[in-house]
Amino acid sequence: MIAKLKGRIDSVGDGRAIVDVNGVGYLVFASGRTLGRLATGAVAELLIETHVREDHIHLYGFSDAIERDWFRLLTTVQGVGVKVAMGLLTALTPDELTRAVAAADKAMISRAPGVGAKLATRILSEIKEKVGAMALAAQPGMASAAELGATLTMGGAVGDAASALVNLGYNPSQALGAVSRAAGRLGPDATLEALIRGGLSELAPTDGRGAHAARGA
Repeated sequence: MIAKLKGRIDSVGDGRAIVDVNGVGYLVFASGRTLGRLATGAVAELLIETHVREDHIHLYGFSDAIERDWFRLLTTVQGVGVKVAMGLLTALTPDELTRAVAAADKAMISRAPGVGAKLATRILSEIKEKVGAMALAAQPGMASAAELGATLTMGGAVGDAASALVNLGYNPSQALGAVSRAAGRLGPDATLEALIRGGLSELAPTDGRGAHAARGA
């Protein structure tokens, strides 16, 4: 299997690029986000997912690991094939996908071609508990990742709200503490949206980003 390609970009087209590696041209399918980072004639390195079927072998390329991981996650959902997954990764950045899942935002997920309300609901339902772990993995230098990861991915509104704050750039322990305090104020029936807003409000007095985010939420 091919896991990575490094070579000169021979051409960039609609949904695909040709990567020249030592005279061999590899056809690589990619999202608009990745293709936008490629320039014809320049040398580039792409992470590759190789899909083997009876009638073809297709290569899917990604400019970074987080987009590749989202592709892998999305294609585990029933009804989401590689075409829909690429459409989602073109319509939404990984950060936007994380926020959409954390907020259960069907309208945001439905921006992608081929994703209606029913499929958007299925995507949100099937992957929400896995997104916290992806957000944590993207945070460098985190001290108790295992413990925090277990909390953020345990399911429920508190974990999902904390994951949303992590994706906005807050330290995982900081995010979890803020959401936990908000949950104590709001009670056990608090919605995910209320917990996210409450967590941002908790962070606002000591962090200007929190106040800004709370106004824009």
